[in-house]
Amino acid sequence: MRLGLVGYGNGGRHFHAPYIVAADGVELTGVVVRDPGRRAQLAADYPGVPAHGTLADLLAAGVDAVTITTPPETRRALVLEAIAGGVHVIADKPLAPDGAAARELAAAAASAGVALNVFHNRRWDADIRTLAAVLARGDLGRPWRVESRFDLDEPGGLNPGPAGGLLRDLGAHLVDQLVWLLGPVRTVYAQVDWADLPEGRTDAGFALSLEHASGVHSHASASKRNRTVERELRAYGSEGAYLQHGSDAQTQAIFAGRRPLADGAAWGYEPETSWGVLRTAAGERRVPSERGAYQDLYAQFAAALRGEASFPVPVEQAVHTIDILDAARASSLEQRAVSVR
Repeated sequence: MRLGLVGYGNGGRHFHAPYIVAADGVELTGVVVRDPGRRAQLAADYPGVPAHGTLADLLAAGVDAVTITTPPETRRALVLEAIAGGVHVIADKPLAPDGAAARELAAAAASAGVALNVFHNRRWDADIRTLAAVLARGDLGRPWRVESRFDLDEPGGLNPGPAGGLLRDLGAHLVDQLVWLLGPVRTVYAQVDWADLPEGRTDAGFALSLEHASGVHSHASASKRNRTVERELRAYGSEGAYLQHGSDAQTQAIFAGRRPLADGAAWGYEPETSWGVLRTAAGERRVPSERGAYQDLYAQFAAALRGEASFPVPVEQAVHTIDILDAARASSLEQRAVSVR
């Protein structure tokens, strides 16, 4: 699959390009980047990969698919341009600011006959993959509830204003993970922490309670302005409990200068110090990390286009996640549980 990358900022450079070049069946054939400094970074990081000034130039050069990594305010127009150009699209999250806008993009892709997927790469986090394996083995018996907490000390990393906020950012990932683990969500109750910023009132933290159609409950919470860093997963079932304090292994590795292509099969495992603990009637044991590999999203997307696999994150699944976030905002404002569309 000849893949073009649109955007080479922090997201494009650190969370997409290293995984694209490490993915089986994928070739990075061009990058849309205008800033001279970022063009220099691209040339140093991936010598020989062409830089293009516009998406139109990239499409004219010939690609099978594109990944749109630009900020949310420019993403809609670029996704529609790529769809109109007849190429398949992976859009960064959030796909759109609300469910109506997400459905517009989904309808455009369906009408054009191209695949639109969303970069919910955190389905391929090592901690979530490990919890998924625990649930699949039946180690906890019948699942009762799952709790997911992700706190970051990044006050400057909060997208400000009413169209931004932590719900659309980290919340999109945490909700998508829980839907991937436990199935569709029926109702949401949300408590949101609001910050009054120069750009406008912004959700800066949240705690969500989700009722899944399966009958399982889940809880997701996150913050960026509370000066704490913590990644924690808890799962409870009829036969026991599972607890893990994760390390966000792949992100830490990327910013330490490591790359999945160079590390190969060693990439993406939680360190032993971050392994989870399973407690049942049989006693307590540490659970070795499953592998996390964001490149597998790209490899699966390419395989799906060849007819050899299902698509990794079909747009319909991303629309459901955005519907949940819409319901969470309504819940926080109305102080009641809200049904998901």
